[in-house]
Amino acid sequence: MLVLIPFLLISLIPVIWAIATYNTLVALRNHISESWSDVDTELQRRYELIPNLVETVKGYARHEQETLEQVITLRNQCHADHGSIDHQAGTEKQLVAGVQRLMAIAEDYPDLKADRNFLQLQQELVNTEDRIQAARRFYNGNVRDYRNKCEAFPSSLIANGFDFKPRDFFNVNPAVREAPAVKLKT
Repeated sequence: MLVLIPFLLISLIPVIWAIATYNTLVALRNHISESWSDVDTELQRRYELIPNLVETVKGYARHEQETLEQVITLRNQCHADHGSIDHQAGTEKQLVAGVQRLMAIAEDYPDLKADRNFLQLQQELVNTEDRIQAARRFYNGNVRDYRNKCEAFPSSLIANGFDFKPRDFFNVNPAVREAPAVKLKT
């Protein structure tokens, strides 16, 4: 009986390791889901700000209607997109480019650049972009940790054995990094 106890303890080590590795992979996968929810929340905030920004610009730039409508169309596409991370990143990149065009239009209107509502919306968009970047970095960090655990030996044996699928990174350039300086000519 005393001979069996060490043998049982030694044979339990791989089982305990497998259970711990499996649980770690599950926890990392759940962290990814949670952090994606954070990204999605910030994207939703952006989607809510963009129509207000477009309406403010519309008042000044009536002849830029095509660009304004395109930004709203892209915003609606992104808002409705719940596909893969890669697909969402593609539509988000298009939206970012549209918002950048919108800001370029605003540069042509000095009165708009000085408008308090526009400046407030622009600052909110800058803050939202910063929050999106922070949430994206957190998400991508969780994806990195998960992928490292899934791809490194020997934990890859558990990951492959229990069909843990790799997750994609979420990469989108920010739409607005800083508010342009308003300079009034005197």
